[in-house]
Amino acid sequence: MTNTATKLATYDDLLAVPEHLVAEIIHGQLHTHPRPAPRHVKASSSLGDELVSPYDKGRGGPGGWWILDEPEVHLGGNVLVPDLAGWKRERLPELPETAWFELAPDWVCEILSPSTARLDRAEKMPIYAKQGVKHLWLIDPDLKTLEAYELRDGQWLLLVTLDDDKPVSVRPFDEISFPLSALWA
Repeated sequence: MTNTATKLATYDDLLAVPEHLVAEIIHGQLHTHPRPAPRHVKASSSLGDELVSPYDKGRGGPGGWWILDEPEVHLGGNVLVPDLAGWKRERLPELPETAWFELAPDWVCEILSPSTARLDRAEKMPIYAKQGVKHLWLIDPDLKTLEAYELRDGQWLLLVTLDDDKPVSVRPFDEISFPLSALWA
């Protein structure tokens, strides 16, 4: 008799992945993909630039957040690496000493690419909802769009889809505004 059971990925499997790849464990399966392309990185970096000063540093905005690029987040047996994530400091007063976070973020942003869009939408979004992430943004640098979701009764509610040069003033960062085009310019 042949054992057809699939071996679940371990954290050691994740650590063995070459550094030039991003590695995640989703529902026990190891997923890897190359580091993001320049357009993807530009959108992520530009969004971080728009949010860090007012929300993380409190310059020109309310402060009270940690906003981080590609944090490793351990959620319910899954190891995820969102492009950006934010925690309210009232929930996470200090950054952990570990290389990862075990507390679900308050906000996550995934920058979609052809190699990750299906995984981001079909696999990671439900995990974020189950773990209580309150806000999720999906940004598509090819279509130049931003979809903003809010968790309500355990389900994602699409708040808005922005395109072109529309102003971005969306929960949980609705105290500021910047043009969506700032993410690609």
